[in-house]
Amino acid sequence: MSTEDAEQLALDGLAPRKRRKRVSTPKTPAAEHPIAQVVLDIQATHLGQTFDYYVEEKYSEDAQPGVMVRVRFGGQRVNGIVWNRTDTSETPESSLRFIERVVSDRVLVPASMRNDVTLIADAFGGTRANILRLAVPARVARVEQEQRLGNRTNIEKNRRRESLAEVERESYEQLQRQYGNINLLHEALESQRFQSFVFDPLPGADHWRQCAAWMVVLALLQGKPAVLVLPTMREIEDMAETLQAIGLRPFAPTQSSDGAYDGDFAILNAQMAPVERYRAYLATSEGQVRCVIGTRAAMYAPVDGNALFFILDDVCYQDADGMMPYANARGVLRLRAKSHNGVFVAMANARSVQSQWETDAAHVRTTQVSGFSTPIHAFPAVTKEASPWIRWLNRDELARLADATIGARVPHTAVRVLSKALGSGPVLLSIPQDGISEALSCAKCHRQARCSYCTGPLERLLDGSVRCRWCGSATVQWACPACRGERMRVVRVGAAGTAQELSRLFRGVPIVLSTPSQPRGIVSDIGFTPQLVIATPGAEPRVRGRNPSECEYRAVAILDAWTSLYAFGIDAGIDTLTSWMRAVSLCAPRIRGGQALLIGETDPTLAQSLMLWNSTLLAQTELQEREQTALPPVFAAACVWGRRDAVKAMLERIGALGGGDMSTIETAEGVLPSVLGPVPIPQPRTIDSRELEGTADRVKAVVRVPQSRRGELALRLRSASALHVAAREPGELRFQLDPKERI
Repeated sequence: MSTEDAEQLALDGLAPRKRRKRVSTPKTPAAEHPIAQVVLDIQATHLGQTFDYYVEEKYSEDAQPGVMVRVRFGGQRVNGIVWNRTDTSETPESSLRFIERVVSDRVLVPASMRNDVTLIADAFGGTRANILRLAVPARVARVEQEQRLGNRTNIEKNRRRESLAEVERESYEQLQRQYGNINLLHEALESQRFQSFVFDPLPGADHWRQCAAWMVVLALLQGKPAVLVLPTMREIEDMAETLQAIGLRPFAPTQSSDGAYDGDFAILNAQMAPVERYRAYLATSEGQVRCVIGTRAAMYAPVDGNALFFILDDVCYQDADGMMPYANARGVLRLRAKSHNGVFVAMANARSVQSQWETDAAHVRTTQVSGFSTPIHAFPAVTKEASPWIRWLNRDELARLADATIGARVPHTAVRVLSKALGSGPVLLSIPQDGISEALSCAKCHRQARCSYCTGPLERLLDGSVRCRWCGSATVQWACPACRGERMRVVRVGAAGTAQELSRLFRGVPIVLSTPSQPRGIVSDIGFTPQLVIATPGAEPRVRGRNPSECEYRAVAILDAWTSLYAFGIDAGIDTLTSWMRAVSLCAPRIRGGQALLIGETDPTLAQSLMLWNSTLLAQTELQEREQTALPPVFAAACVWGRRDAVKAMLERIGALGGGDMSTIETAEGVLPSVLGPVPIPQPRTIDSRELEGTADRVKAVVRVPQSRRGELALRLRSASALHVAAREPGELRFQLDPKERI
């Protein structure tokens, strides 16, 4: 018997099955628009364009733009979004493949959202796949099968519309008595053209929520969607509570037993369960829900038409994506509002420098993510009545009051005020964030030591030398610009042991500690009883009482104000004022005896902004300094970081080094180099042995260009990054437009 006739013996039931040869059936392209341009779920920058595929006739009806499909690419099956359907393709016909199948016939990315994704990717130097990865949640098939829209009768809709109209009318009448220019915002929400606003709210535990709820109701009555981006889940829960109080219903299962969902607003957050997030996203993309609230993930909510785009505290560090292209929520929302001919509103107790720059029509320049904004500010008399009595207890004020405890962390004057307030309700003491950091200051006048070249903060290295954290310049023969002192001292900032210290000053008073680092963590709510609450910024508990006058602190004290003099970051002053105003806004107004104390030395402009409840004072000062030092928002900036040789190569490719057209900038001080740095930076915390060599010698550089060239800078950075990846050049290389931190 020949070897060809040999047969492998096997036990019964274990013999291998004979495979049948598959007969490939011919596929027929669709009769209409047979070519699908697909954005693949591939994050490589050099593969950021669309790829053409044939659409089979049987999928022609389902494979519409915005639908998710499965295709073959590079020997692998990958998902993608159909971006467009065309009749012809520039790809040779022999190279075109067919779409393997339609994953979901639901339109996950509507037409307006596809346009927004393209604009966002171009504005921040990313690809459409980068944005879709963050915008479209993971698909859950059973949600598409289960989810149905709950039907409401016309009678119910009319009754709810009349009720909401009454709420809107009452709120608007009240706001007209409090704010100037509020009529312009009212007209903008009723019109069909793009307008941008900067809103400075009055103090009050829930006042900002009432203002935001009024905007949402007015937008919904006009048939406009609304997107609200808030800093944390605490603000989201508070906003949801306010919306329910005025009659709007959260997106949830209906009372019927058919499994239908219904609601007026949905929460969209990256921390949600995949099922709930996909359900909320799907309801928004199909128009079932017209209002979306959430953290920065909500900035990609797939709304359509003339929408309201609202952001609270636009200086928060949480508002920037943690993945490429690191888009920030403020820029994304303003860009989308302009694309939709909608309304953009940036609301913050402490106005950001970006917002201040936009309110000055004399010099603001329109870019992709910026332009003129109309300011809305409360009348001075109303501000004085709504805010507590705010006092700055610095050395001069304590000396005037003949307080013998000058220099104490909590002087006797503050103890007397707080003890009296504890007789009628809770008292809040705001302390800096837990942890210890190191800064350099002048030994004579105690001002923070800064670089004479770029005004960046100085740091001491292990060898004892001093350099700038921003531009990396070595500091030799330093002199304080305020007092001409030549000596520096190290300041260590910490907040540990505050509760033990204060327990000796306020004996017998219950103390509640609310910080993320404590075993109990953040305390969300407290009752309206005499107690001392110690909290870090953002962890202040809400006071819950029977009426509005019992939902506020009787007094608020801000301890260790001197730490603001040594905070790092370009927005350190605005961030500090934001945390202070957030804490003081929880205090009772002066008409009900509320008092707020700022204890310690700090920048006079910072203190005046808090005492007058006018953050424009600090924002104007910061903006003037940015003009002198050629920093954003006067100039556009991008951070480039990675291995030293890769960073240098990118800077040369975009023309920022070697005499390129972006190597210099013209400022009021003359012509300056556009690049700050490079500055060595530590290796990432999450690193393994394989990445150790690739992340060695990491540096970061800052590139500055005029605002008119911001879009060009983004495209150049994307092209240089794509070339780095496509050529398989070694080393880490990343970049970010409009970074919050430059160090």
